[in-house]
Amino acid sequence: MDQEIQHPALPEVSERHRDPHRYPQGIAFLDGQYVPMAEAKISVLDWGFLHSDATYDTVHVWNGRFFRLDLHLERFFGGLERLRMSIPHDRAAVAEILHNCVALSGHRAAYVEMLCTRGASPTFSRDPRDAVNRFMAFAVPYGSVANTEQMERGLHVAISDAVRIPPSSIDPAIKNYHWLDLVRGLYQAYDRGAETALLLDTDGNVAEGPGFNVFAVTAGRLVTPASGVLPGITRRTVFDLAAALDLPADAAPLTRQALQAADEVFITSTAGGIMPVTRVDGRAIADGRPGAVTRRLKDLYWKKHEDADWTTPVRYP
Repeated sequence: MDQEIQHPALPEVSERHRDPHRYPQGIAFLDGQYVPMAEAKISVLDWGFLHSDATYDTVHVWNGRFFRLDLHLERFFGGLERLRMSIPHDRAAVAEILHNCVALSGHRAAYVEMLCTRGASPTFSRDPRDAVNRFMAFAVPYGSVANTEQMERGLHVAISDAVRIPPSSIDPAIKNYHWLDLVRGLYQAYDRGAETALLLDTDGNVAEGPGFNVFAVTAGRLVTPASGVLPGITRRTVFDLAAALDLPADAAPLTRQALQAADEVFITSTAGGIMPVTRVDGRAIADGRPGAVTRRLKDLYWKKHEDADWTTPVRYP
């Protein structure tokens, strides 16, 4: 199963810098119409840009099928409600827009995002109630947190001293664009020769990383941080898969020491699925290779992409 999964490699630095305004091939929806990604723009006065006042959700398409679309729609509309935003589309209409973005793009493997910004006020008011909320969506080629090499040998992660924004400040169940703490963690990880980062919570326990949750496996038992993290859809999927495999799994506090001493570590994200971690803070996890539990979960995860109960076929022309 693993050999069939083609995870895109990260671009070379020179390629990334060649054209800073280059867009991936894809289709976006905004202001009631479908446009190429290069034409999808927002105002510099939009609160989503000025204040990160926005929420979003991302679902992926694999082999022409959405994976767990209903769960992503549920979380997106929950975020809208908690942020007191409204859009002129119900869930069925948003699902239709996402289908259209993918179908018009032609992508069989896609990263598909729905988002809503606070928008802008016609009078540049500082009162958020005066802003007109703006809904957008887009479909671009599927991408992964880990590239092909990292998937095979495992990611190298560093634990940052940056503290994740606490849930008393921002509800982590609402997907948001507040990433400055995560970006700080990434640069610290790069400085230490690692490839990505994990942040701690205000109690000093492991929280999450830039766009992913983390699991530790010890004596066959899975543990993932319980609080101060986004309850990711892939995280939830791991609990479902663990139940199917009769593996005990809990959400509980996870210390740095417990993570480093684990038999296996893996991260989870819509962008990549279940991805092994084999080094934390420069030290190997167990024998330094992806473990058996991680491989079992990963194989079942991708097998579920063919399951009609977990997927929704894209309505291509």
